[in-house]
Amino acid sequence: MSRVSVVSVRTGRVREWPRPDWDAHAERTWRTAYQKDEVAGAVHVGALGLAGDEQASRDVHGGPQMAVLAYAASHYPLWWIEPGCEGMGPGAFGENLSWDGADETRVCVGDAWEGDHVAFEVSQPRGPCAAISRWWNSPALMQRAIETGRVGWYLRVTREGDIARGETLRLVARPHPGWTIERVFRLKLSPASDPAAVRELATLPALSPEWRAHFAGRAG
Repeated sequence: MSRVSVVSVRTGRVREWPRPDWDAHAERTWRTAYQKDEVAGAVHVGALGLAGDEQASRDVHGGPQMAVLAYAASHYPLWWIEPGCEGMGPGAFGENLSWDGADETRVCVGDAWEGDHVAFEVSQPRGPCAAISRWWNSPALMQRAIETGRVGWYLRVTREGDIARGETLRLVARPHPGWTIERVFRLKLSPASDPAAVRELATLPALSPEWRAHFAGRAG
């Protein structure tokens, strides 16, 4: 079955940063763990994510369904052609794992990926938030990520253990081959385009409860 290579492993602490001038909030600072630094050597991955990693807004990040954020390394050359994105590389989207060999068109909800000491299951697409635009001081970047579908995806941890840069993850099970991250993400944006698919996602067991509830609310 498929294999991917982990090209970067990153964690970050919550810190306070100045808001860009265009960000329409009264508070002039924001707290985020968006900046993720490369981990030297192996890091332990528990049920809630990588040791040393934090989330400022636990209602939209973190927890067992969003323990680890993954992003396709192949996207970065595509971002370089976008204004202000020339320096993007691993960590640019606040991800924990950058991996090479699969992206949103080739990763499916429910995929089981195993490393030498740790195992993951794909739980949901990443829903881009304003932090992407704030961090890169680009008001349009979040919308551009949505338009391109280069958003990343979340993993739940099914076997705790260590992971390191350069490790290979093996796809050992794919229970829902029709439900790529790209397709699920697009349906969230346009549920009316396929009502039957929306009804199916509302009960798809491998999809995170939050996303199932979202589709259930739009199922006709």
